Amino acid sequence: MGVGREVPISLDGVRDKNLMQLKKLNTVLFPVRYNDKYYTDALLSGEFTKLAYYSDICVGSIACRLEKKEGGAVCVYIMTLGVLAPYRGLGIGTKLLTHVLDLCSKQNISEIYLHVQTNNEDAINFYKKFGFEITDTIQNYYTNITPPDCYVLTKIIAQAQQKK
Repeated sequence: MGVGREVPISLDGVRDKNLMQLKKLNTVLFPVRYNDKYYTDALLSGEFTKLAYYSDICVGSIACRLEKKEGGAVCVYIMTLGVLAPYRGLGIGTKLLTHVLDLCSKQNISEIYLHVQTNNEDAINFYKKFGFEITDTIQNYYTNITPPDCYVLTKIIAQAQQKK
């Protein structure tokens, strides 16, 4: 690559025709297997689930689920966010997470949360940079992986200014 040449990172929505790419990424990135409900929720979330491309190669994804809270408010659950190891540190995960945080702000969604395995320091530190805080610990959340415990990381989002 030429010096100073910026390789574009682009995001694309997940649809039936490219859902296999999300499945393949998840197989490589995560120690757990996801069921059909995961993929249904990812498709239903619309703009909240994205594939990331680096120089036209699919290298990462974020998959979210929209959840209704008591009182009717909507919150976002980040089911997965991952980038293939050789492409980490290039701003791809940041671009994916920033996209979802911006959507939350624009749609007046005030809460976003996720689960992270307690030994995943890289992920915990990544989310803390964006204002997420550990709000709970769940014992034995995961099956078949060690440690089985997870942290719940939550971020309360400042709302976009309402036009009067």
